Amino acid sequence: MTDNPTTYLMRSLMFVPGNNEKFLESSVKRDADVLLLDIEDSVPPAEKQKARDNIKAFARRTDLGGKLLFPRINDRESGELLRDVYQLTIPGIAGFMYPKSTQPEDVYFIGKLLETIEYEKGFPIGTFKLIPLIETAGAVINIKELCCASERVIAVAFGCEDYVTDMEGKHDIEGTSIITARNLIAIGARACGVLPIDTVHIRVHDLEDLERNLILGRNLGFEGMLVLSPRELPLVNKYYSPTADEVAWAQEMIDLATAARLEGRGVAMKGSKFIGPPMVKMANKILAKQHLIDSRKP
Repeated sequence: MTDNPTTYLMRSLMFVPGNNEKFLESSVKRDADVLLLDIEDSVPPAEKQKARDNIKAFARRTDLGGKLLFPRINDRESGELLRDVYQLTIPGIAGFMYPKSTQPEDVYFIGKLLETIEYEKGFPIGTFKLIPLIETAGAVINIKELCCASERVIAVAFGCEDYVTDMEGKHDIEGTSIITARNLIAIGARACGVLPIDTVHIRVHDLEDLERNLILGRNLGFEGMLVLSPRELPLVNKYYSPTADEVAWAQEMIDLATAARLEGRGVAMKGSKFIGPPMVKMANKILAKQHLIDSRKP
């Protein structure tokens, strides 16, 4: 990777229909890390150009508070893809969410298309990043290859509803039908050094169930979650942020390891326990994420 994904804060990624000015305006006030400005599923064909025009104007705003803008573009079979990426490779856009990513070739294709447009427009090659959307059984099977198909990929996100449809399964209340896919996506993403983003919570009014899924998602290794409703943002950001105790623990680990190194000791200890390299690595990750969160605060 030429760009470290851990420099991107992606606890909460909220979908916003690009053709809806009211929703775009209200999204500015929401505490989402990433706004997924939709030109795909939520936008009818007759409104797609309106969505592009709205997003172009939205990207020029100066009151976004550090939010990253990732339009969800249309897939390569739609006839809309070239218009999406050519019009929206502009300042203020961090990258694109690419739907229906099933084969590594899908990600490679969009990466090369962006390279051509960047060259023509005078952007540094690699300016615009990618978040492939994993929505099929084939994509889950190919997850590691998809994640590694382009250096532009900084995260992958799970789209559970299309996946369940592709599997001809059922989205049960307990979530057992998608747990294997969630696990594989998190593993494949981490194996390639990109950020795994968990699927939307479809019962948007059931915050108790949301909390249960957030605990599970974090335990599985996800970095953040796709969000449909602003009501979900406080809980999503809470569970994908380090706790005060975790930050204090991380700082203590770094301090002890630093002291041991300065004293010429190969291994740091806390009481009777060794502080090994994995603990120091985890501590550094916790502090780096907290730094990103603090940098977004006004």
